[in-house]
Amino acid sequence: MNLEQYLRQARTIAVLGAHPDPARAAYFVPEYLRRVGYRILPVNPYFAGQELFGESVVAGLEEISVPVDILDIFRPSSALMEHLEAILKLRPGLVWLQSGIRNDAFAQQLEQAGIAVVQDRCLMVMHRSLRSKGAI
Repeated sequence: MNLEQYLRQARTIAVLGAHPDPARAAYFVPEYLRRVGYRILPVNPYFAGQELFGESVVAGLEEISVPVDILDIFRPSSALMEHLEAILKLRPGLVWLQSGIRNDAFAQQLEQAGIAVVQDRCLMVMHRSLRSKGAI
């Protein structure tokens, strides 16, 4: 998979586990992505109905009704399988597991369904790196 090309073409990023606390990565990573031009769709049942990143927070992935290019996940590795069915229905082009999040069985099931997966990497760090090189 060519991440440069994918990040250049992507427009909409859903963020599973988005959080309103500016000190948390689940806030400042999607906020950075919003500032550089992506539409951010926050997902977190604890903050459903609140506004984050210019959008209303939804409780679950099943509430998203628009195409999602990237699903950025801020959930523990052990909690990923509970989201598998909703992710398969959503069919994002790419599932991105943030730094420290890795689940090979989960990734394998997504890849078998034709959904690309990046594990244990920060989307903001990768975007900044590619941007500094003029790649995106």
